[in-house]
Amino acid sequence: MSPTDHEARPHRVVQWASGTLGRSVIRGVLDRPDMELAGVWVHSPDKDGADAGTLAGRPPTGVRATRDPAEILALDADCVVYAPGRPPLEDTDTVCALLASGKNVVCTNGLVYPQAHGPHLVADLEQACKKGGTSLYGTGFNGGFMADVLPLVLARLVRRITHVYSRECSDLSRHPSWGLVHDRLGFGRDEEAFLRSLRPARTAMRALYSECLHLVATGLGADLDEIDVDVDYRLAGTDLDIAAGRIPRGTVAAARWTFSGLTGARPAITAEVIYKADAARVPEWGDPGHSVRVDGRPSLALTTDDAWVSDEVSAAAAHALNAIPTVCAAAPGVRTYLDLPAFSGRMQA
Repeated sequence: MSPTDHEARPHRVVQWASGTLGRSVIRGVLDRPDMELAGVWVHSPDKDGADAGTLAGRPPTGVRATRDPAEILALDADCVVYAPGRPPLEDTDTVCALLASGKNVVCTNGLVYPQAHGPHLVADLEQACKKGGTSLYGTGFNGGFMADVLPLVLARLVRRITHVYSRECSDLSRHPSWGLVHDRLGFGRDEEAFLRSLRPARTAMRALYSECLHLVATGLGADLDEIDVDVDYRLAGTDLDIAAGRIPRGTVAAARWTFSGLTGARPAITAEVIYKADAARVPEWGDPGHSVRVDGRPSLALTTDDAWVSDEVSAAAAHALNAIPTVCAAAPGVRTYLDLPAFSGRMQA
């Protein structure tokens, strides 16, 4: 569809999955005059058939959620915001089916640089884009912005770059999702159970952050030889009652992941990701916030506390929504920050 066609009517958007982020996307679509909610896919049987507005805490919309992917594939829609609880690499068949059905896809938890996973994945995605005349784009908050886009923006002011570093430290005490806090991050598990869970978690986290590191490297004209991953953790010294539930004393309550993109034996690009069940009671590894540093001539550093963004979930949803018009207007294929025109939010009078 041409940009002129898009200007003539709102972009019809499908939300894939209705977790915390998905519900924020639904609200964002409903609030934008240039977008129209076309459908919602849900994982849970108790949400099947529910009104999308009700799921998102809004008045009814007349759009009913479905668990049937075939219903989504058959919809007349311009774009799918793909935000499942699991990484998209675990279900690339669905991503390819959406693209091949004629729907652009904006992914919120990966695929910011699919080239990091080799030519076969890229070839499958490109074939699906070609069949559907569509584009794929990965966004996010840390992966998708803080750990890759922002370092590249700062690098515009630096020459002879020697090292790039990003840090995210998140306080999850107010995060409502037990699925994220316990199932994905392993908080509340005893030490033995946490260590058993590290193998699949390491695979998923490496896949996500290797994309960030390779995106930065490509943007800076560098090649990475390998990605090194290190994990450390801390146990709760007392019971921690947080929004998602209780983290019992003696179970895992914090984790620090360090991803190092190596050139030879030297770390060239480093991303440090720290999660804390309750930062006020787990003081190790610094305060919540973000840091980005580009070492070179001159060196630049940007450091913030956790107050610089009022709601990371809303920010991630906004990033996806703001990308939609540009992605829909792009030439078919796998798109990244390196080849899409700049886009931003919209001013509200």
